[in-house]
Amino acid sequence: MLRLENIVKTYVTGELRQTALKGVSISFREHEFVSILGQSGSGKTTLLNIIGGLDRYDSGDLVIDGVSTKDYKDADWDYYRNHSIGFVFQSYNLIPHQTVLANVEMALTLAGVSKKERRQRAVEVLEKVGLGDQLHKRPNQMSGGQMQRVAIARALINHPTILLADEPTGALDSETSVQIMDLLQEIAKDTLVVMVTHNQELAERYSTRIVRLRDGAIIGDTDPYTDQEAQRPPEKHKKISMSFATALSLSFQNLGTKKGRTLLTAFAGSIGIIGIALILGLSTGMNDYIDDIQKETMTSYPITISAETLDLSAAMGAQGERMGQAQEEDTSQDRTGVYADYREMETQEMISSNIVENNLTDFKKYLDDPNSDIRQYLGENGVVYNYNVAFSVYSRDADGTLVSSDSTLEDSDTMQTGQSPMESTLQSSITGENPAAAENFSQLMAGADGSLVSHVVTDSYDVLYGSWPQAYDEVVLVLDENNSIPVQTLYQLGLITADQYRQAEDEIAEDGQASELRLDYADVLDHTFSLVAACDHYLENQDGTFTYLEDGAVNQDQLLENAMDLKIVGVIRPKADADNADITTAVAYTAALSDYLIQHTDESAVVRAQEADPDTNVLTGIAFTVPDDAGKAQAAKDYLSGLGISEKASFYQMLVYYASSEGSGSSAAMGAMVLDEASQAAALDQYLAGNPDQELLLQVYDQYVAGSTYEDNMTNFGKVSYDAPSSISIYADSFEDKDAIAACIEAYNADKDEDQQITYTDYVAMLTSSITTIINGISYVLIAFVSISLVVSCIMIGIITHISVLERTKEIGILRALGASKRNISQVFNAETFIIGCCAGLLGIVVSLIALVPITSLIQNLSGIADLQAKLPLGYSLLLIAISIAITVVGGLIPARKAAKKDPVIALRTE
Repeated sequence: MLRLENIVKTYVTGELRQTALKGVSISFREHEFVSILGQSGSGKTTLLNIIGGLDRYDSGDLVIDGVSTKDYKDADWDYYRNHSIGFVFQSYNLIPHQTVLANVEMALTLAGVSKKERRQRAVEVLEKVGLGDQLHKRPNQMSGGQMQRVAIARALINHPTILLADEPTGALDSETSVQIMDLLQEIAKDTLVVMVTHNQELAERYSTRIVRLRDGAIIGDTDPYTDQEAQRPPEKHKKISMSFATALSLSFQNLGTKKGRTLLTAFAGSIGIIGIALILGLSTGMNDYIDDIQKETMTSYPITISAETLDLSAAMGAQGERMGQAQEEDTSQDRTGVYADYREMETQEMISSNIVENNLTDFKKYLDDPNSDIRQYLGENGVVYNYNVAFSVYSRDADGTLVSSDSTLEDSDTMQTGQSPMESTLQSSITGENPAAAENFSQLMAGADGSLVSHVVTDSYDVLYGSWPQAYDEVVLVLDENNSIPVQTLYQLGLITADQYRQAEDEIAEDGQASELRLDYADVLDHTFSLVAACDHYLENQDGTFTYLEDGAVNQDQLLENAMDLKIVGVIRPKADADNADITTAVAYTAALSDYLIQHTDESAVVRAQEADPDTNVLTGIAFTVPDDAGKAQAAKDYLSGLGISEKASFYQMLVYYASSEGSGSSAAMGAMVLDEASQAAALDQYLAGNPDQELLLQVYDQYVAGSTYEDNMTNFGKVSYDAPSSISIYADSFEDKDAIAACIEAYNADKDEDQQITYTDYVAMLTSSITTIINGISYVLIAFVSISLVVSCIMIGIITHISVLERTKEIGILRALGASKRNISQVFNAETFIIGCCAGLLGIVVSLIALVPITSLIQNLSGIADLQAKLPLGYSLLLIAISIAITVVGGLIPARKAAKKDPVIALRTE
């Protein structure tokens, strides 16, 4: 069963060589009680350690069940100790922070036995040694005899084939020694028991065989065993495996005995985590605040692409180049005469030459494609398509006078509000507003969820009275922060009379200040506007052509006949500190009104007539394109013949004046002046029926007939196609997304011809810079400084783990004796550093979260930014805990590895 063949063991300490065993050969039976006697230093314990696999022989062989151990590896020895050997030590060698039950279970735990089976077998063996009622005591709560019984129970738990007892009664009184020997004698009936002792009396009384040693050699054997077993090939043993949970349990219980030191260690390790957590909390709060600002900025300044836009980047580049040339060519000191300055003319030419047209129809297809790359970067408000719906708005003031929203008072210079075409183009390219709409009217941003009003608008304005529009014919009156509207606008909207306006003008002229003018909300909501679509300005004639009805008192009844009523349903005002309160007009309508006007225009008589005959101008009945002069002359005659009496009379007067200026005499001109309109109109018809001057007719054609196109007419009629928006507003929620959208537009342009590329000006990029990058950069620098404390923590953890290794050296020996591998030992100490890392990380996060509360309050008070909220996201918290664990584990790797390499024999001797 067990045979030692010529075993030699020598210990080398420096230059000193001491041979503990000198060619020892001995065999043991399967069931016997062998006592090994000898003086101190005779090699008894060395022999016991070699039999138990704790120590290695230098030469010879240890044969176990016919298998040589010469080629045993560490894993084989671990398996051997765990499954075949049970140790009973003189000093008990129990793990002090474990209960009796846990100490006994340890060998089974290392063997990978289930928790239920471990407990059952441990209870049985403890009852066998008489400790069934002491399961949950700790070793320091027991007597010496009880602790030795626990050690015997631990040795028996795995049903070993060999039980090795090293002076099992050496620390016991006589009575207890007898009890232990009786127990060992009983065990020897089924197991090989090898006991090392100095007590010859007990050996002779209980042993079945006594072996005597002197100076490392056997000098006596009372019952030698000489049978030789057949040699067998070595078996492959599975590795002893300790679960990480077991390692955690061992380490947790050990740390529990040193709560104060563990807490201080965790706090010291958490200092770096606290510093980084505070920095991350502050930077996160600042970045969130910046993100909110970015989102609000992106809402106020979307990327706006107009059908006709000013390429401001090119214009500014050209302007800068010209300014640089002007500085280089400055000759003001050398000039002596008066020179013309062409800079203003050059600037106007530069701007006009940089107005470009965008093909928004194709670009809209790209935006609507669900597979296009740009869609992943769109913000909460997505893409908003704007359409130039043309309309005029009228209302009656308190005196019943009809007022147009575009009207001015002749005697009030301050009422002139018109814009030049260039100004209109620039503004629409920036804001996406509709220049064709009536003055003082603009469209509200619609919600991405299909609601008529976006939450961006409702979040930025308070409803002072009434409600938000719910239908296409409902509008809101928009006040400023002081509940005011410019007095000129109040007049244009018919909310005050011309007399009230002039009175205010006079008071300011006389006293510099006008009396307060206040309107009740209820009175405002009673006010109604009359909207006239552009197509409703055209009246169909009997011959199928259409006449344009101009604004004014003459045509007002006809215009208002088909007008649509608009009702004011609410009065709104910007909220305090609102970032997206960017409605620039006094009245705002919804996209539903635009949709209604588009449909209404599509169904109008003038649009249908023009669509039915796209080659003929429905306003004149003349073809848009005439191929030759004869056709042009005839078109001019047809145009003049179709004029009304007044228009014919006016044209006849011009015709007579033209003839007189050519030398035909002034008498004819004088005669024409005294004729009435009907006679003048008849005279023109007579002239046209004769042989009119062809050159004159061609001039009439060029000046009054030519130039109109089908597209021009449709635009004047207010015709809008959903496929061809006037402008597109693309919303992003962050600067990064905005940059990505810009990159997508560049990629779109790369596949297009130059005349099909999209041109726009990124006004946000001109106004802002990447503040987030700066904040992140500062955060990284601060984190780098604070990370030094993490390095210190790592070194400190290494030192503390080294101290723990020194304190638990005996425990290392005990675990190795029970079959624990070197890897298992490393696991125990890695688990300890893991627990400390967890504690340090959790403590750091808790302290940081508590500290962020007063820090946030302090920053808000110092900065005046109420929305700045320092916070530590869950992801960062988990990451910092992971970093804390990683640092402590790394710090403990070297001490853990040293612990694993400790000699178990030396470790067991450590006190």
